[in-house]
Amino acid sequence: MTTFDDILEEAGKFGRCQKRIFALFCLVSMPWAGVYVGIVFQGFTPDHWCRDPAVVERRQTCGWSLTEARRLTVPQGNRSESSCERYEVDWNSTALSCDSEELDLSRIPTTAACKDGWEYDYEGRQSFVTEFDLVCADGWLVDLFQASLNVGFLVGSIAIGYLADRFGRKISFLMSNVLNAITGIMVAVAPNYVTLLVFRTLYGFGVKGGWVAGYVLITELVGVEYRRTVGVLYQMFFSVGILILPLLAYFISDWRWLQVAITAPYFIFLSYYWLIPESPRWLLSQKQNAKAVKITQAMAKENKKTLSKNIETLTDDNAASRTASFMDLIRTPNMRKHTLILSFNWFTSAVVYQGLIMRLGILGGNVYIDFVISGLVEFPAAFLILFTIERIGRRIPFASANIVAGAACFITAMIPDSMFWFKTVVACIGRLGITMAFEMVVFVNTELYPTFVRNFGVSVCSTLCDVGGIVAPFLLYRLAVIWLELPLLIFGSLAFVAGGLVLLLPETRGLLLPDTIDDIEHPERRMEKAALRNQQRTNLLPTEYISNNKETATV
Repeated sequence: MTTFDDILEEAGKFGRCQKRIFALFCLVSMPWAGVYVGIVFQGFTPDHWCRDPAVVERRQTCGWSLTEARRLTVPQGNRSESSCERYEVDWNSTALSCDSEELDLSRIPTTAACKDGWEYDYEGRQSFVTEFDLVCADGWLVDLFQASLNVGFLVGSIAIGYLADRFGRKISFLMSNVLNAITGIMVAVAPNYVTLLVFRTLYGFGVKGGWVAGYVLITELVGVEYRRTVGVLYQMFFSVGILILPLLAYFISDWRWLQVAITAPYFIFLSYYWLIPESPRWLLSQKQNAKAVKITQAMAKENKKTLSKNIETLTDDNAASRTASFMDLIRTPNMRKHTLILSFNWFTSAVVYQGLIMRLGILGGNVYIDFVISGLVEFPAAFLILFTIERIGRRIPFASANIVAGAACFITAMIPDSMFWFKTVVACIGRLGITMAFEMVVFVNTELYPTFVRNFGVSVCSTLCDVGGIVAPFLLYRLAVIWLELPLLIFGSLAFVAGGLVLLLPETRGLLLPDTIDDIEHPERRMEKAALRNQQRTNLLPTEYISNNKETATV
């Protein structure tokens, strides 16, 4: 019987057809960046203070500047506390004077009740924070806005992952984009915060699930040796989206229209119905051999290849795999160790990566330039991975990336603000390290689980990524109120621990993917298999090699 991998040898492992489909799916990664970290611009919190209608009226009458009016409203002292307090002044009984310097309010009592709302010091940018007054006591609702997205990610990746296995990769991808398009627009027109939160959660449900369905589909269409490269580059286009986002935000200052711009591509992705095929591997697993054969023949035709093997006997090489369960991940010592370490690394990558990006929005500098600079440093991550993993291995680059990220977080926290550019460079190194770690955990995870439990194991471990995303905004914004650099110390500690734990994992470079739990518990057997495979390749005579190639060419 012939497997799909056998057919790909002839149809093309990464031919014109796969490259076209891969290019289309890379576009899917770009708007996800806007969804994931758009809060930096959509949830921008400017300087704010309690609104006093009497002071506003006098400012208009006397021609006071915003600074003068603010001095007469905001109690002096700790800036963060003063922003949520105001002087308790009866302006009707106060002698009218337009000389703001004559008014001494130092002995006037204050109140924390901003019953008349807030005023904001910003130029042009409209955020949902300013629209719904999510400041002071309600500041935590901004954290909840981002956390709700990650709740959607968590549920959606599991639900759409199940639907993709049940009904197909293509239909799940398309239906998730229908949901993304609808809920994305509903977020843009939400009349109040509660409605905004509900549609934001549903938005997250579809966005990540659709992205994962696309990831699975493209990796199932290419040859085994191309899967890792395709996976890394697919994630790299998220960084392209990171660069596009500040450009959009610069020209689109209203958070609602920015939301529309981020959502628009999901309408375009609906055209993929006519542009991408269903996964032949999935069709084979569902016994839909005729459809799988038709799609495979179309791929070969587009790749300008001719199929000679008996394609009608095409079978699913994983059809006999037994059903996986959660107990398979923790029952034996090595499987349990892998599950715990990988889960912690997923959690750490999400917390540190998302935290470092959202931190740009509270630093007070030029958020557009800072965002672009930090986005640019993500690109070397993919190339460093591809350059090192086959030369050095997986474990050392993976651990080093975490440790470098952790060290950069600690050093950045200790550098004074006066050394701005040095601080920026060190912070960018941290961003590079955690980006590299985030991209590596995906494929390292797949290499440390046997075939029958591989997809399930990655799904379980990656749920900690979404848990980390839920925790990150609360960790960042609440701790930054105490000390702006405090979150960096937490991020650094998490990354150091994650790097140390990675060193406890086995090296998988040059080894065959494990087929059974026994391969995981006795890694020396995998090494023996790899050595035998290499020996067989070395012992292949040149004449045999030429003969094999002549046969292939003739066929």
